[in-house]
Amino acid sequence: MADPSPLENVPLAGYSTFRCGGPARYFAEPSTGDEIASLFRWAEERGISVFVLGNGSNCLISDEGFDGLVIRIARNMSGLSSEEAEDGRIRITAGAGLPFARFGNYCTELSLTGAEFACGIPGSCGGAVFMNAGAYGGETKDFISRVSYWDGDAVRYIDGDECEFGYRTSLFERLNGKGKNVVILGFEALLSIGNRDEIEALVDDLRKRRTASQPLDVPSAGSTFKRPEGYFAARLIEEAGLKGFALDDSGAQVSPKHAGFIVNNGGSAKASDVMRLIDYVVEKVYENSGVRLEREVRLVGNFGG
Repeated sequence: MADPSPLENVPLAGYSTFRCGGPARYFAEPSTGDEIASLFRWAEERGISVFVLGNGSNCLISDEGFDGLVIRIARNMSGLSSEEAEDGRIRITAGAGLPFARFGNYCTELSLTGAEFACGIPGSCGGAVFMNAGAYGGETKDFISRVSYWDGDAVRYIDGDECEFGYRTSLFERLNGKGKNVVILGFEALLSIGNRDEIEALVDDLRKRRTASQPLDVPSAGSTFKRPEGYFAARLIEEAGLKGFALDDSGAQVSPKHAGFIVNNGGSAKASDVMRLIDYVVEKVYENSGVRLEREVRLVGNFGG
């Protein structure tokens, strides 16, 4: 891709699970690490910012959109394959744009244990590595053996134990926070063969628990806040009397089903409505408990500081 030609003025709401947000000034969906490098060079030559978007499941996009280039890692980088490793385990290779739930389902189809929790997570495989996604006691770091990424100069490969995984963070998230151009391209995972019936039963149980406890039928970005050490965000929000709370009739609401989720009822709320509610919840919880919640949702674009 020597001469990338991104699309212009592309609406982003449809690429976000919150279903809100304005347009990208420029937008592209690359297929390779080389194309990603070309797109970054293209943006640098024009002096514009770059945001790398995955499945849009953990971000809130500004109503103004993003005044730069959005590089979406999705279907063009969604390869998936398996082979037997030397130690008898199965090595799964997944592209960063592959839905993480598809990775989990693929592991289930192969009777592999350890990735059952992934079946219900709405993000991409790249996003799962970036934030060390997890649920019900499982985390992405548990099975990652190798990650490929573009570091701003070249494609690199590092082992899983070099990724500095922590609670909802990784080396890549920290580098990105320091302004480094880091784009995850894919990963290799090592998983053991287990009992197919037990694996399917666990996946089914987790799916039922998730459906019963989370507002999966309403636009949201999943858990809005990180879990404070020693506490649960949803419980703190409930104790502040905010479960089901809405500031207005915009559509933004603390879910009456799970207080840890802020939802966009009917997809009618603007990003600014969601942001006002997030800020309100943070302040009210702090007033009630002395604990200041930290957003798990990433902000994209201008939110006025």
